[in-house]
Amino acid sequence: MKKIYIGIISFALLLFASGCSDFLDVNSQENVEEDDKDEVYTPEMFVNGVYGMFTDWDYAFSFLAITEMISDNADKGSSPGDPGGDKDLFDNLTFTSGAGSIDAMWTKWYKTIGRATKSIEFTESTPIEDAKYKNRLIGEAKFLRAVSYFYLVRGWGDVSIQNKDVTSRAPKADVYAYIEQDLKDAMKVLPEKYTDSKDLGRATMGAAQGLLSKVYLYQGKWQEAYDNASAVISNTAYGYSLIDYSLIWRAEGENSSESLFEIQASGGSPAHGIQQYSETQGARGGTGWGWGFNTPTQDLLNAFNAETSTQSGVTGDVIRRNATIMFNNSILYDGYELKNCENPMYNMKAYSSANKGAADGDKNLRYLRLGEIYLIKAEAANELGLVTGENGALAALNKIRDRVKLKEVTTTDKAELRKAIWHERRLELAFEHDRWFDLIRTGEAETVMKAHGKPFIHGRHELFPISNTQLLNTPSLGQNPGWS
Repeated sequence: MKKIYIGIISFALLLFASGCSDFLDVNSQENVEEDDKDEVYTPEMFVNGVYGMFTDWDYAFSFLAITEMISDNADKGSSPGDPGGDKDLFDNLTFTSGAGSIDAMWTKWYKTIGRATKSIEFTESTPIEDAKYKNRLIGEAKFLRAVSYFYLVRGWGDVSIQNKDVTSRAPKADVYAYIEQDLKDAMKVLPEKYTDSKDLGRATMGAAQGLLSKVYLYQGKWQEAYDNASAVISNTAYGYSLIDYSLIWRAEGENSSESLFEIQASGGSPAHGIQQYSETQGARGGTGWGWGFNTPTQDLLNAFNAETSTQSGVTGDVIRRNATIMFNNSILYDGYELKNCENPMYNMKAYSSANKGAADGDKNLRYLRLGEIYLIKAEAANELGLVTGENGALAALNKIRDRVKLKEVTTTDKAELRKAIWHERRLELAFEHDRWFDLIRTGEAETVMKAHGKPFIHGRHELFPISNTQLLNTPSLGQNPGWS
């Protein structure tokens, strides 16, 4: 039977050599070593292996290409003569179906889905007296499977639902329905919060509901997006609250009250964070420590500087600008002097004060946080005609702007407010790996990219191509429109 290459993985590939109770302590290797052949693997270890997939190298390079470098937020960076494999092609919108970054992330997400599904099957078939614990493990795997499918459906549109049919692609609506069901199932069994510190970073009910609101947003299901975002904000049992924006990506901001879900990192093997995530984006040359890729654009800087601050003597959105961009020849928040580096700007959200460019990163990736939930509520409310009042679009939007001391938005015109919310998402979520998907979702991609001199082709660039490697293995999947 033809199959998605790397998509269906054998039982053996799900086994991990790990005897630690902390779920971060999972070896990311894919094969059981000879010394571990007699180890008894538990359902929790299988679930831990799914979490471990999100710390692999692909998230430090290929992931950057298809989420940020491709957009108006970021340039390739590094040296002009260093293409980064294919990163220059994404920066210039000239990539093809042979691009390694496309193949890498398609493979990574299907492989993660395969692990999650096998984890669910193994847990379901394993006798466990504690039904609540058993169901929780299944819920965690379903959440992580939903995360992976959400990337795939946004990037490629119609994609295969792996455990149903791997030889053809399901309609986008069916994939979204599958994601929704996984998240609804997860919400029923995941805890509102964990009480044991060893479970820090595991998926919660709030994470599932927050992601569900975002899934609805991307489909234009406004009432559902609004209801779920509102529930996340108002549910006191979740315990979410906004924190100082400048602290979110610092060590003290990890797993804060603003965080719904983060990819965990400890800075040591095997419980490393995303391998080389900080290094690939670190300042290059001079007093730098990294490769210098994925650098902020002048256009993004201009967007921050064009905002109107409510602080006396302050110009622009300085709080978010300085939490997002580090500048060459400046002193960073921890006193580190950055000078004589190759690029004028770098991604501050990838910066680790403690171990900078160490391969075993200690930087948690903030996947979903309350700031975005407020903006989901604002956008959905505006589309529903709920503009004013304490539960309206303006209140949710200005909650985010007030935090960073910017002038409040006052327009009640639906079209103007829609644009303001989209713009706010850019400033609030810059370098959080959603900008390209937002440009496509809102229909702004062609106008924005052409304004930057990038050759966006309508009917082609709205979706990524199916990789050549995949089509060689499963030609029945067919190619996306405009690609060959």
